[in-house]
Amino acid sequence: MIELVIALVLGILAGSITGLIPGIHINLVASLLLFSFTSSTFSPIIFVIFIVAMSITHTFIDFIPSVFLGAPDEDTFLSILPGHQLFKEGRGHEAVVLTLYGSLVAIPIILLMTPIFIYFLPIIFTAIKTIIPYILIFISFFLIFREEKFLTSIIIFLLAGILGFLTFSLPVKEPLMPLLSGLFGLSGLIISLKDNPLKIKQKISPLKKIKIPKLDFFKTALTASIAAPLCSFLPGIGSGHAAVIGSEISKQDNRRFLVLVGAINTIVMGLSFVTLYAIGKGRTGSAAAVNLLIPTLTFPNLSIILITIIISGILAFILGINLSKFTANSINKINYRYLTIFVIFIIIIFNLIFSNLLGILILLTATALGIFTISSGSRRINMMGCLLIPSIMYYLIF
Repeated sequence: MIELVIALVLGILAGSITGLIPGIHINLVASLLLFSFTSSTFSPIIFVIFIVAMSITHTFIDFIPSVFLGAPDEDTFLSILPGHQLFKEGRGHEAVVLTLYGSLVAIPIILLMTPIFIYFLPIIFTAIKTIIPYILIFISFFLIFREEKFLTSIIIFLLAGILGFLTFSLPVKEPLMPLLSGLFGLSGLIISLKDNPLKIKQKISPLKKIKIPKLDFFKTALTASIAAPLCSFLPGIGSGHAAVIGSEISKQDNRRFLVLVGAINTIVMGLSFVTLYAIGKGRTGSAAAVNLLIPTLTFPNLSIILITIIISGILAFILGINLSKFTANSINKINYRYLTIFVIFIIIIFNLIFSNLLGILILLTATALGIFTISSGSRRINMMGCLLIPSIMYYLIF
């Protein structure tokens, strides 16, 4: 029992670190954990609890650098504009709290959706399996056609897709590590080196003053409940896609949008474990890691995962509020340039250790494409073609 508690606490701690440090992704930590599992005598469920706690905590915490530093990962980049607008007004803490509200309401939504996924997802997945590639093509074109720079977006989407296909086709060790680290980690960090973070005094409002009307909150939660599950079982579709779809379902102002992306981020992660149980498919890196640890997930395993989601979610909410307050008070004292260089160094070292020469080539190529995407003004969600196009090709061929 004590091992389970320790795994939970360490998972929350790891999720806080990956959430706070841009570019250090949970997939990287999961890969390190799987590497150590082969020589461990601990039960796989210990590692599963760690991964689930880390993943859920990460979805709560990772908006802090997005808001205060403008350094997102692939799940939080949509929050930069509304979050940074509040930051410029000295209300960065309020922006983070709104995303935390969304992540917290995601917990009961995950629990409510779980029996629906268990009983209906196998039927739905079997019925649509043959048309999944066409659904993915439709979603891809839907998102691209919304872009102002249509041609640039198509080029980026296709280049990312080709890079993703090559990454998964070649003997690249830990392929997701260099691919995602370059596209969504190093590229943004390198670009940010030329910028000087804004020195704006931040106001820390009490929770009772940070709220949105109940009807708006309910509509936002309902929107997240519709958009996120749709993207929880489709391959290559993530939180960013769900947030865009959700904003189309129901128009959101900046504050409601922050609640929406917070909720979707956590729902997609949480339901990915339920999807793994329902149809045996891991749609996130964390779920895939759990699948490697426990190839056949049982209902008792799923129950432990759900309990871990509840506990880690509540604790991550409390932790997120306090970390946001600390960051708001300390942001003007942090040397962001040194922090960025340190994170870049860590990402490169991890890739050198756990990938191979092909992986380093992928890392450099992905970083270059990421820099081009940011510099061109195209939305970073187009780089998710690195997962979408290989998924489309896989379903078309097999």
